[in-house]
Amino acid sequence: MAIGFLRKVFSFGQQSGANPAPVEAESPARAGEEDSLVPPSSSGLSRGYAENSDPGGTEPSAASNRVVADSSPADPRDKPEDDGLGGTERPAQKFTVSKTVEQYVPPAPPEPEPPRTAWFQRLSQGLARSSRELSGNIAGVFTKKRLDEESLQDLEDVLIRADLGMETALRVTGALSAARYGRDVSDADVRTIMAAEIEKVLTPVARPLELDLSTKPHVILVVGVNGTGKTTTIGKLAAKLTAGGLKVMLAAGDTFRAAAIEQLKIWGERTGSEVVSSKLGADAAGLAFDAYEKAKAAGTDVLIIDTAGRLQNRVELMAELEKMVRVLSKHDSDAPHTVLQTVDATTGQNALNQVEIFRNVAGVSGLVMTKLDGTARGGILVAIAAKHKLPVYFIGVGEQVDDLEPFSASDFAKAIAGVA
Repeated sequence: MAIGFLRKVFSFGQQSGANPAPVEAESPARAGEEDSLVPPSSSGLSRGYAENSDPGGTEPSAASNRVVADSSPADPRDKPEDDGLGGTERPAQKFTVSKTVEQYVPPAPPEPEPPRTAWFQRLSQGLARSSRELSGNIAGVFTKKRLDEESLQDLEDVLIRADLGMETALRVTGALSAARYGRDVSDADVRTIMAAEIEKVLTPVARPLELDLSTKPHVILVVGVNGTGKTTTIGKLAAKLTAGGLKVMLAAGDTFRAAAIEQLKIWGERTGSEVVSSKLGADAAGLAFDAYEKAKAAGTDVLIIDTAGRLQNRVELMAELEKMVRVLSKHDSDAPHTVLQTVDATTGQNALNQVEIFRNVAGVSGLVMTKLDGTARGGILVAIAAKHKLPVYFIGVGEQVDDLEPFSASDFAKAIAGVA
């Protein structure tokens, strides 16, 4: 996924890329030549971003270390020699190194940019269960039938059962009635109108995640109920941030599960992110406090803090989450700067209550919808958007790093409605 910068704001959702400057080099020198290339070292590789810089990176300066080809006239000694077989032996060309190359890092070949349809295909596959059930029920209502009050009522029931919510159901039936009332209507007509209305509901909440890096570290607190995919989401997010050139630190604030701590350490190794952890059962608020201090001292750009999965009906556990927020605010009155809640699509209508309670306790600023590929109730995202109007930053349809993508209202609406 490509990353862009706007002023001091780190933003997801725009396509850009940094192409490393090509390195010009000639073929290896002949045996016996004195010129040789010092083995490269990656210790001097820069992070690849700067304030007010072009997202695509900068061209290397004239003083930068480079390997250049020797364009000088050929040495008379390098004249072709008879190879004894009636031909001539072509001498090898030389390397000319303009400066010491101790910091030289050979550029990786540019990765081909995946076609835009790749993610849409994965999204469509992830929402296939939701789409099939919804489309099948709609087809059952509109089989060679004119649009009347009875069919509109049946459609409304179908949409509500699909967890799209009452508000969205009324929008869809209202738009359909205005366009086709008294006329023959097919299920394809209904799905097209439904996709358009769902997109209207989702467009205001489909926003990119923007991190203000004028204050470092930018603290992201990740909250949610047990099993909603918090730790996995943190790992995927860390991968995207480090790929964008940011220095990331992870804090294993779920001190109630040893597996969560170990899982976060694995993601730290994968993404090259330092992980701050403590023993099992340690005070999570104290860990968050210490992690902030370490991140500040290390010049970390982003600190992502995991939290224990808390059931919203456990008052004492929600009080601990409130304590973590209070402790972080002692370092910075605005911390945590971003509070992400992971919402499991398989929980259906219960997700509406989860969002409301976590929003009141931790000040949730945006959502990540997970496990859309494991349920036929993906429409709950539409109901959440209509009711809470919180930004939806990412959606996940799998366990791989690239299965977490910025949310697109249009793509989601078409995928769940089964519209190509």
